[in-house]
Amino acid sequence: MRYVMVEHAGAVVPGVLSDGTVLLLNATDLTAVIDGQPGVVGEIPYRQEDLRAPLRRFRRDILCTGWNYWDHFEESKGKREGQDVDRPEHPTFFTKGPDVVIGPYDDIAWDSAISAKWDYEAEVALVIGRTGKNIGVDEALDHVWGYTLANDVSQRDLQRAHGGQWLKGKSIDATMPLGPWIVTADEVGDPQDIHLQCLVNGEVRQDASTRQMAFDVATLISELSFGMTLRPGDLLLTGTPAGIGNAREPQVFLQEGDVVVTRSDKLGELRNRVSRA
Repeated sequence: MRYVMVEHAGAVVPGVLSDGTVLLLNATDLTAVIDGQPGVVGEIPYRQEDLRAPLRRFRRDILCTGWNYWDHFEESKGKREGQDVDRPEHPTFFTKGPDVVIGPYDDIAWDSAISAKWDYEAEVALVIGRTGKNIGVDEALDHVWGYTLANDVSQRDLQRAHGGQWLKGKSIDATMPLGPWIVTADEVGDPQDIHLQCLVNGEVRQDASTRQMAFDVATLISELSFGMTLRPGDLLLTGTPAGIGNAREPQVFLQEGDVVVTRSDKLGELRNRVSRA
């Protein structure tokens, strides 16, 4: 199933895509859908322009994974401005503020006064569906409700300027496209068999399979939940593959007017223009 948030009758409401229509659900948002079993309260025609970010209300900051494709880790060696580290033995986690989220076709709020180094990062994201702590690898995928796409647009100079930690350089308001829907885990099947791409102005910049992950989805969930409770509606980005602008020779960063497409064979497509805030 594909769950969406759509604008309808002056509100943004949850629904399920079904044969060219959206079945509207009796819930406030998709986090409430995960928590309960809402009934269908209406039906409207599906229109792409009505789609909004599938998740906007979070119980905590957005959870993220860094350096989770070895080719991406290696391509950035010597380009981290003195902040290089050895290849990690465990997943690297960080968070983003929730106000980064925009819809699947909204503009990315670019501002040259904030950063001179705006970079793209196509990612598969997962949504937790069951509360869990100290989750074993063998049962980790049972805690996933569904998968969606994100682009972890980052400001590299801010990322370096604050001690090498990533919160500030990845938490600028209205910069992370999310969506276009959440595909339930049963429909996606094996999360290590998802094709992921990022295009800028029609040029393929990133092209990878989740099979290339350093730590697979089950391992990410298990390690993140060690001593830490995960709850329904939590969003976890699973890392970006090689091809980022900061690692290119010469470096190339997003500019006003660029069109960024994040797409996947199983999860749909985000299309976002970089526009002055």
